[in-house]
Amino acid sequence: MKLYIGNKNYSSWSMRPWVLLTEAGIPFDEVRVRFDSFEAGSQFKTEILKHNPVGKVPVLVDGDFPVWDSLAIAEYVAEKFPEKHLWPADAKTRARARSVVAEMHSGFGAIRQHWGMNIEAKLHDAGRRVLEEQPAVKVELDRLVSMWTELLAASGGPMLFGDFTIADAFYAPVVTRLVTYGAPVPPVIQGYVDRVLALKSVSAWYRDALAEADFLQFEEEYRTSRA
Repeated sequence: MKLYIGNKNYSSWSMRPWVLLTEAGIPFDEVRVRFDSFEAGSQFKTEILKHNPVGKVPVLVDGDFPVWDSLAIAEYVAEKFPEKHLWPADAKTRARARSVVAEMHSGFGAIRQHWGMNIEAKLHDAGRRVLEEQPAVKVELDRLVSMWTELLAASGGPMLFGDFTIADAFYAPVVTRLVTYGAPVPPVIQGYVDRVLALKSVSAWYRDALAEADFLQFEEEYRTSRA
């Protein structure tokens, strides 16, 4: 299988299946396609359109069969590798996991808009300002804290549903945002953040993101150069 992804510093949707496959020990070849522009005719669009008619990453290509959208990829590999137990075994717990993954997939628009993923940057002042000026971000942060607290209490940790699942892969990019923007969270949530950062897959993604040394102005809202 090949997984087509974008820049690791910026591409939150690419991070989700990459972390999932890597943490689960599912072999794949990484194909990184640098963001140069998202306009028609850009090198990025030209390359990705060969594999995904929507022209976006991530795309998983299994043989000659492409699967796009991070949630579809997660479901595909969960069915292809049932022995990896990527969803919880219990039916009700599995339904809850699917619910919170779908919530991430379709929601948290304010956090995604105002706290874009940017692993290399430290934007704590901007993060504070956003919380003061954008009430929707505060509402969504409160929802994350409430959700994660309840799930960790129910499962006993260390991950949201006990063992690592698709849910943790989907929220891993959110963890990076909390770090980048210095989001204030209670100790139980900080503990989860630290455990996600310590996962071998997330640690490897971070190393690669920092090694890119690539500054893309169209991805940067709060600074004009890489420090």
